[in-house]
Amino acid sequence: MKTVLTIAGSDCSGGAGIQADIKTITMHYCYAMSVITALTAQNTTGVYGIEQTSDEFIANQLDCVFTDIFPDAVKIGMVYGNNSAKVIADKLSFYKAKNIVTDPVMVSTSGSRLISEQGLENLKKYLLPISALATPNVPEAEILSGINIKNLQDMQNAAKIISDKYGCAVLCKGGHLEDCSDDLLYFDGEFYTYPSVRIDNPNTHGTGCTLSSAIASNLAKGFEIPQAVENAKAYVTRAIGVKLDLGKGRGPLMHNYILQNFK
Repeated sequence: MKTVLTIAGSDCSGGAGIQADIKTITMHYCYAMSVITALTAQNTTGVYGIEQTSDEFIANQLDCVFTDIFPDAVKIGMVYGNNSAKVIADKLSFYKAKNIVTDPVMVSTSGSRLISEQGLENLKKYLLPISALATPNVPEAEILSGINIKNLQDMQNAAKIISDKYGCAVLCKGGHLEDCSDDLLYFDGEFYTYPSVRIDNPNTHGTGCTLSSAIASNLAKGFEIPQAVENAKAYVTRAIGVKLDLGKGRGPLMHNYILQNFK
C-alpha cells in the first residue's frame, strides 16, 4: 500500500485540514499519516481559535513517521508558527522526502488569517524550494508572484514567476476568477489548463486541502504531476457535485461519495 503524510492543522469540524486530508488519502486507497502543526477551533461558519504546536513537537512527530513508515508522498498545508516551516523543511530534507505538495495556506475560507508574516517568509524561503508542486489559489498566487490576477493569462504569468523563483511546479487554482474556475499548471516549462464548470454549490469548505492531498495521493501511486492533477481535479469535482449540505455556513465536501452505494 502506498503511504501519504499530511502536515497540516486540525479542523475539529472535519471539513478541512488534517481531517479532510486523511479522508481524501483513504478514498484514494493510500495509507494516511499526519503531523499536526496546529489545533483549530472552527466549523462551517468560521475559525474561533488556534493553538500552535511547538516546533520541537512537530520535529518529534516527523521523526516518528520517517523512521518507521516512510511516506511515498507528502502534503503540506497550514504551517502556523513563525519557524515551523523551517523545522519541517529541515526534517524533510534530512530524510530525503519525495513528492512534496505544498498548499500555501494563508487565509481560511471564512477569512481568518492562518499564517504569520514571518511564517509566510519562511514558507517561501524553505518549503517551496523543496516542493515538487505548489498549489496556490488566486489570492495566494498574487502574494507569491507580486502581480494581480484577473484572467488565465495573468495566471500563466504568475505561475511562471512563482516557478522560476522557487524552482517548483505550480498549480494556480482558478476558483476565485470571475469568468471561469479553470486551474492552470506550469510544469517543466509547459502550461496545462484544466477547464472547470462552476458548480452551483456554496459548500466548498476544505476544497484546497482536499485537492492537494488528492494530488499527493496520485503522486504516491506513481502518476506524473499533470495526470495527478487531472485525477485529483476529477475527484474534487465529484465531491463538490454531490452537494452535501452540512452545517450553518459553508459546508464540507463529501469526501466519501464513492461509498454512497454501500450505505
